Amino acid sequence: QVQLVESGGGLVHPGGSLRLSCAATGFTLDGYAIGWFRQAPGKEREGLACISRSDGSTYYPDSMKGRFTISEDIAENAVYLRISDVKPEDTAVYSCAVSRTYWTCTNNWLEGERFDYDYWGQGTQVTVSS
Repeated sequence: QVQLVESGGGLVHPGGSLRLSCAATGFTLDGYAIGWFRQAPGKEREGLACISRSDGSTYYPDSMKGRFTISEDIAENAVYLRISDVKPEDTAVYSCAVSRTYWTCTNNWLEGERFDYDYWGQGTQVTVSS
């Protein structure tokens, strides 16, 4: 079964850090670009980071540089997002998505419509609270 599965969310205290995982099953991430997104209640989706398994490119919107780090594990067929110095405004559902058509990370890769991506995960909830 082809799917993306996110994990690693939960309750975290302000100032802490966490690492989210996006594991692909039923297909290999080779040739894809993979991105992380989040959506808080009542807010629009935000693109956080992109990494390409096709050309190795990465991209972060300016507003996400510094506290967000995207990485990959080829052997695990997974991509990770580390968030450091978490803040209450980081509370959201975090999801990953992949695209083979748009296989390189450009400054607009994270701005596509939902149907522009081949697969989406179900999301993992991150709650930042003291």
